[in-house]
Amino acid sequence: MTPQLAKQAASSDTDGEGPSRDEVFTALSNRRRRNVIKFLKASGTEARVRDIAEQLAAWENDVEIPAVTYKQRKRVYTALHQSHLPKLAASGFIDYESDRGLVSLTEESRQLEVYLEIVSENEILWGEYYAGLAVVCGLLAVAGWTGTAPFDTVSGYSYAALFALLFGASGLVHRTSTKRNRLG
Repeated sequence: MTPQLAKQAASSDTDGEGPSRDEVFTALSNRRRRNVIKFLKASGTEARVRDIAEQLAAWENDVEIPAVTYKQRKRVYTALHQSHLPKLAASGFIDYESDRGLVSLTEESRQLEVYLEIVSENEILWGEYYAGLAVVCGLLAVAGWTGTAPFDTVSGYSYAALFALLFGASGLVHRTSTKRNRLG
């Protein structure tokens, strides 16, 4: 972390401008609250609590929305109404009109981008991917350097070009994925 970023992070806990890191971590510590943010980001406008509860129940039960039962939806709706939405609203990340049952993102929700990396259950973290790629490239380099057949027939320049291509392509895919997952 650069000294400037460290200074900004330290001051964000104490300067009163926007939510503190503790508020952000508390808000994002629960999967339902993260999914509320994800749903609202995808919808782009305000949403009804009923629609949010229906979608979250579908995600949690790994079913399509029409297959969500009343009991599943009601359990999520109750938790959202009593706990999760008030917590997100108190932190300033959403506007929650409980009497009308409407929820929308606020400008404060943009600050969640720094902390929230959306990784689905079937994806690996980018750090793990790059570490694995470095290990594979290292093994290839060692195999070529020690003269292990058939790796000894490939020149060092070819390995360098291959490694540059692999890391460059990976970087482009990573950047595209990160842009797609941004909240703002």
